[in-house]
Amino acid sequence: MIEVGGTNGSRVAHSTEDIPRPLSRSAKSAKKRDAIIVAATAILNARTYALATMTEIAAALDLRDATLYYYFPSKQALFYACHCRSMTRFERFLTDADRAEASGAAKLEHLLSRLVHDSARHGPLLFFGEYFHLEAHERDEIADWADRLTIVLERFVETGIADGSIRPCEIRLVVQLLLGMLIWLAKWVPGVEGLTADRLLAAIGVFGLHGLDNRDP
Repeated sequence: MIEVGGTNGSRVAHSTEDIPRPLSRSAKSAKKRDAIIVAATAILNARTYALATMTEIAAALDLRDATLYYYFPSKQALFYACHCRSMTRFERFLTDADRAEASGAAKLEHLLSRLVHDSARHGPLLFFGEYFHLEAHERDEIADWADRLTIVLERFVETGIADGSIRPCEIRLVVQLLLGMLIWLAKWVPGVEGLTADRLLAAIGVFGLHGLDNRDP
């Protein structure tokens, strides 16, 4: 905590995590910033936004607090960056799957495979359920972004129904169930000892995709 001058000469205490700091914008800092976001995402998923601290995130990277603040002016700014990185990655996975000349069901399988294997190599996506900690305009941006990506997922299911690879279903409801599963992966997957990407994909296939499969048993 530090004290700064208040009205009428009073001293007001503030957490150092709430004090804006200069933001590093150098091109050479991009790799370090990305490493911070990866570490922060893992800690935020495990600890929640309220409990995670900048000190804890810095320690995970063997950095001083001051170094972390050089790249991100506040915990909220880092949290927003984690959300943006996760949304960008998910959008890339969706775009790649959408470009594949495949059935609707195959597009879904392609998306899930990319997401799981990329997360194993580059860290998980941020748990989406806590974005209410952001500023109002940031929440609106993330929510609008999520809506756009949800429409693409709904189109995959709609395409699958049309081409016969997915059985008729309530598209919006099915997509929300799939998204709920994917959102919570960030929370519980790290706690499963020895879990591999292939094992996780197999479980997702059994639980989340085979129920959509229109082929005869």
